[in-house]
Amino acid sequence: MAAGAPRVFVSHLSGVPVFDPNGDQVGRVRDLVAMLRVGGRPPRLLGMVVEVVSRRRIFVPMTRVTGVESGQVITTGVVNMRRFEQRPTERLVLGEFLDRRVRLTETDEEVTVLDVAIQQLPARRDWEIDKFFVRKGRGGALRRKGETLTVEWSAISGFSLEEHGQGAESLVATFERLRPTDVANAMHHLTPKRRAEVAAALDDDRLADVLEELPGDDQVEILGKLEEDRAADVLEAMDPDDAADLLSELPEADKERLLALMRPDDAADVRRLLSYEERTAGGLMTTEPIILRPDATVADALARVRQQDLSPALAAQVYVCRSPDETPTGKYLGTVHFQRLLRDPPFTLVSSIVDSDLVPLTPDTPLPAVTSYLAAYNMVSVPVVDESGSLLGAVTVDDVLDHLLPEDWRETDFQGEEGIAGGS
Repeated sequence: MAAGAPRVFVSHLSGVPVFDPNGDQVGRVRDLVAMLRVGGRPPRLLGMVVEVVSRRRIFVPMTRVTGVESGQVITTGVVNMRRFEQRPTERLVLGEFLDRRVRLTETDEEVTVLDVAIQQLPARRDWEIDKFFVRKGRGGALRRKGETLTVEWSAISGFSLEEHGQGAESLVATFERLRPTDVANAMHHLTPKRRAEVAAALDDDRLADVLEELPGDDQVEILGKLEEDRAADVLEAMDPDDAADLLSELPEADKERLLALMRPDDAADVRRLLSYEERTAGGLMTTEPIILRPDATVADALARVRQQDLSPALAAQVYVCRSPDETPTGKYLGTVHFQRLLRDPPFTLVSSIVDSDLVPLTPDTPLPAVTSYLAAYNMVSVPVVDESGSLLGAVTVDDVLDHLLPEDWRETDFQGEEGIAGGS
């Protein structure tokens, strides 16, 4: 739903079909999953509970939802078919919010929640609960007009989390305000018991982002305390290069078991990265740069660059390849930098502005040579190709810095600021 579009009431979503990008029905919406937040902030919508043909209920993140329209929900990408399990920090909107008795903050009058409205935040993929449709009184008698009303989230009490206590629920809600690096900082200082509780309460995407910022010992500890199916889900949500780095720290048997539980496409990317030496371009690269075909336009490229989940380094340029436009099979033609995209008209083909002068790296290029390349050409990302000229991935400057800094740089940084600590 685009910014400025009408809000959607969740009662209208119950039972509506969910379709994949090809128009095939995945299942039907049975509920929505929200996370309460401290400080009176509206709950964030995490995703939908979808019942598939086998009557299994799965979780579809809101980041995979591209359209919420009258009578249907459109998703993008592959959905995880593992059974949905509600976590302690999660609330089912239809199952737990509707028919609940709450109070109007202004009058302290008790009302019943009849419906809940959701809305997508402007210029973001995040969704949150927007308004409540409520009824005054306790019902039962003949009702007069004017006894139902729509109110803002801030106009009611009875849902928000309190900022006290040791429950992981409040701590996770507090972490929701922070960047992944800051959450990792805070988790590093928690006891192992509290760290495991918080990790269990975070959703997969959030935990994946946090794991990427934690020291290796903390990563291994947290992953080892997750159920194996969930550990595989979290690894899938991580950037492939970070997932490969984490798996390389595990015993061979554990690594193979988790790879077998991952989706085949995700596991294939990680296995490919694990086949390269760690301090080489192949070991450093990500397999998910922005790739476009020669007939794509500047407008297409800018749309890809705008994706919220891209790091600044990956969004700084796009790579042009002949079909198929994915690693590791697309024939590399050249690079188009973000600044060039801003200078040319939207209808310009990327093939006409591609920079093919810079020679890409090979996967066995050692780290010092990668560093020198980035510095010499003032690049923040560099393509990696194989002997046949197919694009394998891209090495970004942040991954290079991770390997240039001392091995304990994350721990040293953490010791400079205590963050949010918890008890045992």
